Amino acid sequence: MAVQGLALRVATLLTGLLECLGFAGVLFGWASLVFVFKKEHYFEDLCKQEDELVSANNTSMNNSITQQKCKAQDERFSLIFTLASFMNNFMTFPIGYVFDRFKTTVARLIAIFLYTSGTLTIAFISADSALLLFLAMPMLTVGGILFLITNLQVGNLFGKHRSTIITLHNGAFDSSSAVFLIIKLLYEQNISLRASFLFLSICSAWHVGRTFLLMPRGHIPFPLPPNYHYGLCPRNCSTETKPAESGKTERQSRELLSLKDENPGSGQQQEPRSFWTYAFSRRFAWHLVWLSVIQLWHYLFIGTLNSLLTNLAAGDRALVSSYTNAFAITQFFGMLCAPWNGLLMDRLKDKYQKEARRTGTSASVVTLRSTVPSLALTSLLCVGFALCASVPVLSLQYLTFILQVISRSFLYGGNAAFLTLAFPPEHFGKLFGLVMALSAIVSLCQFPIFTLIKGPLQNDPLYVNMTLVLVTLLTFVHPFLVYRECQDQKGRPSAAA
Repeated sequence: MAVQGLALRVATLLTGLLECLGFAGVLFGWASLVFVFKKEHYFEDLCKQEDELVSANNTSMNNSITQQKCKAQDERFSLIFTLASFMNNFMTFPIGYVFDRFKTTVARLIAIFLYTSGTLTIAFISADSALLLFLAMPMLTVGGILFLITNLQVGNLFGKHRSTIITLHNGAFDSSSAVFLIIKLLYEQNISLRASFLFLSICSAWHVGRTFLLMPRGHIPFPLPPNYHYGLCPRNCSTETKPAESGKTERQSRELLSLKDENPGSGQQQEPRSFWTYAFSRRFAWHLVWLSVIQLWHYLFIGTLNSLLTNLAAGDRALVSSYTNAFAITQFFGMLCAPWNGLLMDRLKDKYQKEARRTGTSASVVTLRSTVPSLALTSLLCVGFALCASVPVLSLQYLTFILQVISRSFLYGGNAAFLTLAFPPEHFGKLFGLVMALSAIVSLCQFPIFTLIKGPLQNDPLYVNMTLVLVTLLTFVHPFLVYRECQDQKGRPSAAA
């Protein structure tokens, strides 16, 4: 690898990590932003009727008044988060298609438009126009997930470290939730919400510059062809300047990858399989269950965190603020947790490849087998996080925050890495979008669950939590089936997906 090419690739990697860290997954810092919105009296008018009702009943239970006072306000914020998180996942299918069909530059320009529109909308709304949050937050999240998708391909530039790079980007995506904590802390230092979001809007100029200077116009193929160029390259760089030749290069790369997946001398050529063949496979179906159940836990926890802390702290705003800050700070460390997942897969893949040379096992089986420990460990972390979150002890939530951030960084990094390793690269954008879109439908359950807890269960989530913990145990089926599939295919000259 030439020094100039290495410098460009490192610059692409570092700026991509910075982009994901500062912009892509800010939605998951929602609890910090809700605290600011409440200070700004967003949706506070919804509490007036409840206040009048409590006064009419002449109750003397102050704690009960505090909890009932903002029930409607909490439900409104929960609904906004539910919609935004749904769009964050559901829209990845159409935008994944856009990324596959129209390539990197078009996808990133769409992301920049949506993100900038969202930040400008939030910057100029007030308590009177707070309903625009239903529009602004989905635009912010869809733009952010597009930033992530276009950056995941950067892993293809680094060969055997591909899984580590992919999970590193997902970790940066998780850590970006700390952005809303920074906005909250600035707000407490008298920096207005408008000023913070105007700054995020101005940063779009940086996104545009990176799109044209440090990112490919098409896709980054894997494995990389000889003399691959992208971004700021001379006019004779045929890889990026001619679309027809770019498509040809990607096809050649896929053929080369297929050949490398076969044992030397096998003489077999796999027939290309359609997207729908993979979409209806058992492997994809159980991966969808695995992602949907674990993700529901995380969305429900984040979307209801402000309400949960308010209840456990008996309405003490200073205590709620302190725990909200602690949660946001732990989210920042997601970037440090996620790479360990990718490193685990890369190391296991190297180990299994050495075994494969002795046993004649297909390289595709080796690649798939390396994902099993990651899938099982992610399920185990989620069970631990869910059990801690179910115990109504305020101080225990520090441990909950730690397990939650590790579990979530493993979840999304592992999801992207599994789809990259277990399915053909030409279908990655569509399969990634489809699994996120379908899991988004499951994530809609968080709002009725929140309403159930607030209403009939009278703020006692014990039965709901225990039910969800039992459902989470189903996620262990996925790594078990992948392991069985690898064992069944062990020793075969090729591995079907």
